[in-house]
Amino acid sequence: MTRPKSERRPERRSTTLGDAFREFWRHPSPWLLAVAFLASLAARIAVGDWQWSDAVLPLAVLAVFPFVEWIIHVFALHWRPRRIAGVMVDTVLARKHREHHADPRITKLIFIPLQSLFGAFGAALLVAYLTPRTGLGLTFLVTVFGIGVVYEWSHYLVHTDYKPKTWFYKRLYRNHRWHHFKNEHYWFAVTTPGMADRVLGTYPDPSTVPTSPTAKNLHAAKPAVRQTV
Repeated sequence: MTRPKSERRPERRSTTLGDAFREFWRHPSPWLLAVAFLASLAARIAVGDWQWSDAVLPLAVLAVFPFVEWIIHVFALHWRPRRIAGVMVDTVLARKHREHHADPRITKLIFIPLQSLFGAFGAALLVAYLTPRTGLGLTFLVTVFGIGVVYEWSHYLVHTDYKPKTWFYKRLYRNHRWHHFKNEHYWFAVTTPGMADRVLGTYPDPSTVPTSPTAKNLHAAKPAVRQTV
């Protein structure tokens, strides 16, 4: 007889960095992002035509990324299902993220859903196409695909049982655990230690924040909501 979901034992998780690394590459999104990164890097080197803008663009993307990550987390991942013009709008990305909050130890739910990842690939390719020259477009792709690999690895690692040993990773680990187990309305950063959260007012003193009753049930969503498209 199958146990109710609430009674199932949590998945065993990696405890060493090597274990985590091997498990990470057993999932499709890291491979897709890594292949896209290496392909765009090879194309960028082959095209040449290096200019100062090829140094400035990655720095600009890295500067705004913490805020882009915050916006995506707040408005896309934590999207509240709602009716718009009589149609229930509830994206795959939001549904999967609610499932991730419901049980943060399920490994497959840690990674970007493939439908959403392919959508992101399409958006990145469109931006690259619209850049004023081919080399700069490829520089953009190298940057965003590289960030994608780092994002997937960082998010995966903080959900394993690997214990942080560096100051930077300790911050990531602690902040993201607060988001999942303390209060889902704060600490939205995943790859940066609270930079955008501090600027945008979602990095409070945790001792002043009550434990949220909906941290594992975002928006107190009913099961029927998950069946909408």
